[in-house]
Amino acid sequence: MKLFSPLTWFGLHSQDEREKHLYKSVKHLIGANPSNLELYRLAFLHASASRESASKSYKESNERLEFLGDSVLGMITAAYLFRKFPFKDEGFLTEIRSRMVSRESLNVLGRKLGLEEVIEYENQRKTSLSRSSMYGDALEAFIGAVYLDKGFGFTQKFITQKILTQYFDLDTVVQNNPNFKSILIEWAQKEGKKVQFTLDEEGVHHDKEFTAFVLLENEKIAEGKGYSKKKAEQNAAMKACEALKINQ
Repeated sequence: MKLFSPLTWFGLHSQDEREKHLYKSVKHLIGANPSNLELYRLAFLHASASRESASKSYKESNERLEFLGDSVLGMITAAYLFRKFPFKDEGFLTEIRSRMVSRESLNVLGRKLGLEEVIEYENQRKTSLSRSSMYGDALEAFIGAVYLDKGFGFTQKFITQKILTQYFDLDTVVQNNPNFKSILIEWAQKEGKKVQFTLDEEGVHHDKEFTAFVLLENEKIAEGKGYSKKKAEQNAAMKACEALKINQ
């Protein structure tokens, strides 16, 4: 299900047009009339385009809603997995939840939902979103807005029925995306070797790229890049596992 219609957000010239488009789009996704449209508008305001609040005490952006939505999504996903896997232990449930709500996963989901149509950010017509975390951030902020607007019960039903069951194949999630960092650390412990990860970063606050290095006995054996620390470390660990011929 696409969240927003093919009509581009940038092509809507008046505030009234944008408001009507946002209202219809949110209603289409959540299956109900949004009661507080300002919450959803704020959910798609990236920090790079933040503006002074009415009180002038802080700049408004979707970061606070993102913080809330992250917690709500994590808790509802945990409850969903708890019911789906009644005989699995805490470690398994934690790992699967981590894969489902990872920044990379949420970015992909945000693109599938069409969030690029409404995210407001700096240099909007020139900047590419494809290499940033804005999709995932906006999705979490959107969930935070739904929670504040409609309450927990509604939000749980929305996330479970229209996100988790529609966009995630649990069998695929379980089988794919091995945790290469954990595999590498476990191998090093068994072999009595010392493995370390170090990180470099470059770019501005909202568009950073990270480079992770794997050190084995203080010698660099692999490196990997990503637009989150976790992704960079996973890429570096995967290359280290390949170089060391560790059987995954």
